[in-house]
Amino acid sequence: MQIETFYDPATFTLTFAVFDEKTRDAVIIDPVLDFDPIGAKTSTESVDKLIEFVKGKELKVHYVLETHAHADHLSASQILKKELGAKVAIGRTITEVQKTFAGLFDIDFPTDGSQFDHLIDDGEKIVAGSLEVEAIATPGHTPACMTFKIDDAIFTGDALFMDDYGTGRCDFPRGSADELYTSIHERLYNLPDDTRVFVGHDYQPGGREVAWETTIGKSKKNNPQLKGDTDRATFVEMRESRDATLRAPRLLFQSVQVNANAGVLPKPHENGMRYLVTPLNLGATTDDTGRPA
Repeated sequence: MQIETFYDPATFTLTFAVFDEKTRDAVIIDPVLDFDPIGAKTSTESVDKLIEFVKGKELKVHYVLETHAHADHLSASQILKKELGAKVAIGRTITEVQKTFAGLFDIDFPTDGSQFDHLIDDGEKIVAGSLEVEAIATPGHTPACMTFKIDDAIFTGDALFMDDYGTGRCDFPRGSADELYTSIHERLYNLPDDTRVFVGHDYQPGGREVAWETTIGKSKKNNPQLKGDTDRATFVEMRESRDATLRAPRLLFQSVQVNANAGVLPKPHENGMRYLVTPLNLGATTDDTGRPA
């Protein structure tokens, strides 16, 4: 098994192409569609580099695997489906995310997961040619978070980050620090210590070079937020206190309404334009002038 990594510095996102060099079978995990929030424009530089690599290696991409409905970047899954014939798959509990955000954005898209090609169950083995992917449900950051295990490597999305950084935040709708503790401490930390961990983002603490690979053993020993001997109450208190100080991700509203819809952009209005919805003064009530009501 070979792993090629693609880093998007604009969103600190790591995309992985996992493939068998002999058979050319492959899966892609968490691809990025570039988005400029100032000009409200999408572009495809990141995914074009990925496609160039795939075609150069003559890979057969069976699946695009989404670890969750990302809140910090748009997914390029539909481009890969269209151009490479890959199926788009995500955890089955994406339906909980869809129902939450469809109401929040007051937009109409299916909330039964039907826009995805495959909904993944916890413990499911996904066959991608010569590759076998085991799905490990790791909710907490969102209810639909999945970690994917391929051979001796796991791809943790936003659940577990580099061993010098920490874990994912849990303050999004339906997030839970208690569930994240269970996901990491009781599930991932029970894997062998030499299991390789590939993370979904790297925020480069201290200004170090970007990194994306650690191990379960290093995480249990070094992770500043959740070590192997950290108890549940300590982690939950730390996570909830820290999350209360965090601002919303820069692309939260743009990302979730696209990604919960399998990476499909909103339909054009009668004037031919597509629109992303941004809730105004979320969590507060104001009058027409913007003053608190």
